[in-house]
Parts: sequence; structure tokens; C-alpha cells
Amino acid sequence: MITDQLIEKIVAMQNPTCVGLDTLFDYLPDGMKAGAVSFEDAAERIFEFNKKLIDTLYPVVPSVKVQIAYYEMYGVAGMKAYEETLKYAAEKGLVVIADAKRNDIGSTASCYAKTFLGETEVNGNAYKPFPADYVTVNGYLGTDGIAPFVEQCEKNDKGIFVLVKTSNPSSGELQNLVLENGKAVYEYMGGLVEKWGESTIGKYGYSAVGAVVGATHPQEAARLRELLPHTFFLIPGYGAQGGNAEMLKSCFGKNGLGGVVNNSRGILCAYKKNGGTYYEAALAACKAMQADLSSVIGKMSY
Repeated sequence: MITDQLIEKIVAMQNPTCVGLDTLFDYLPDGMKAGAVSFEDAAERIFEFNKKLIDTLYPVVPSVKVQIAYYEMYGVAGMKAYEETLKYAAEKGLVVIADAKRNDIGSTASCYAKTFLGETEVNGNAYKPFPADYVTVNGYLGTDGIAPFVEQCEKNDKGIFVLVKTSNPSSGELQNLVLENGKAVYEYMGGLVEKWGESTIGKYGYSAVGAVVGATHPQEAARLRELLPHTFFLIPGYGAQGGNAEMLKSCFGKNGLGGVVNNSRGILCAYKKNGGTYYEAALAACKAMQADLSSVIGKMSY
């Protein structure tokens, strides 16, 4: 089961880090940007940047999260770079999260699910459009918007991360509203996620239906960890968004398991702050993050 595989990689590396490949053309070193005059040029350089990062980081990190918006903005060429990045990361053995925050209902949700987790047929031939191990999903359309994704998870050994308590400052405008039953919206959504994942619980006690829980809201994260014993967390907000290791400690449960922590700009742009090549600086940033997380989470074990 995919979440078991992610947990095994985290334990083997003692590192619950996810590198966010939210790669803007502007993040690239000047030498890589020189001479680019089209979307095609930009997308080619972005993939080159990503490829070198993946080559450097895959021995020390278990996963990457590839944010689709950073590629869509470069048009069709950008989406080609997105596809190439997903596939190259998978070739290197990384657990790949497509950060697309998709959803709709019924047949449209099924199309989104097949795009990232399944296959599309053309005259009996099956193809994987944007293959990933997980995709991020907006669950606020309810169960009929999630069921097609869970179906693909069960069919293809894939996973999803559902938005529950996001890291942005204004998330509380909706997610912290208290319902008539006394629960906050994020708590109720978390309960749905736990229920949606019941059919996919793996040998370490976590399901393939995970939750996005921001590091920047530690009290809510602690509450969700208590309420959702079988739900694995994708934890954004570390680093540039203001989250730190102490704040996200509550996201982790027994034996230091239960989540993977995303860091994007803090790794991609580390060279701008610390000097050196972008990939060497990224490696140093990943090792520093690992040490920081381990200092509060402790040893991770089954």
C-alpha cells in the first residue's frame, strides 16, 4: 500500500521531508535563464533544474510534491515539463505527490482521478496522463466528489491528500467556523477523511486517504492528530510560510510517524541565501531540515 511505502522510506532515511518542486523560472540561476525567449525555453530549463535537484536529493529524501500551477503558467510546454518531472522523480524511487487540488463531482471527478492516479483509454490502449502516487484533493464537495478518487486508490494502489486545515493565514475564515453540532468545520472534514480512508488502511495503521494539515496552526493540528488516528498528514507551511519543527511536532503520533513535511522555496532557493550551486545548497538545506525535524520528532520507527 502506498502509504506503507512512504512510511518505510521515511523510517529508512529517518527523514519525513517532502521537497516541493514549485519551480518558477525566476528561481533558476541566471546562467540557466540566459537566452530563454519562449515558454518552450523556460519549461526546458525548469525541467533541467528539477532533474538535477532530483538527482542530488533522492538519496536523502523520501518524496517530492510537484505543484501544477507553477507549470501551467508556462502553457503546454510547462505541462510537458510537469509530466517529465513526475516521471523522472518516480524513476529515482521517490514517492511523488501531484499537488493539483482537484475536484468536482461524478464523471468529472472520475476524469480528474484518472488523470493523476489511473489510466485513460484510447481505442483499448491505456495511458497514464500525469502519473503520481498521490494527488491533493479539495474535499469540500462532499463524498460524491471523493468516491471516484478512493476508487482509483483502491484499484491502482494510490493515495490522496484532502484539504482539511490549510496553512494559509485566512484559512480560519471558513475552516474554523463552528457548526451546530459543536465541531469546527476542519474537525468535521477531518472526520470525513478518516471515514473515507477506512477501506485502505495499511499495515502501519494509516490509510491511503490522507489530510493536508498546515504546520502554521499547531493547536488545530494537535486536535486533528487526536481525532484521526488512521490519517496520514501532508504538512505544508514549514520554512518560508513561518512554520517550524516545534510547531508541527503535534502532527506526529506514535513512534514519530503520521506525516510528511513539505518545504519548497526553502530548498529550491537555498542557494540565493547561502551561496554555492543550487543543488548543493538544496542538499544542505534538506540535511538541515532533517536534523531540525529529528530534534523534535525523535527516532521514527514502526
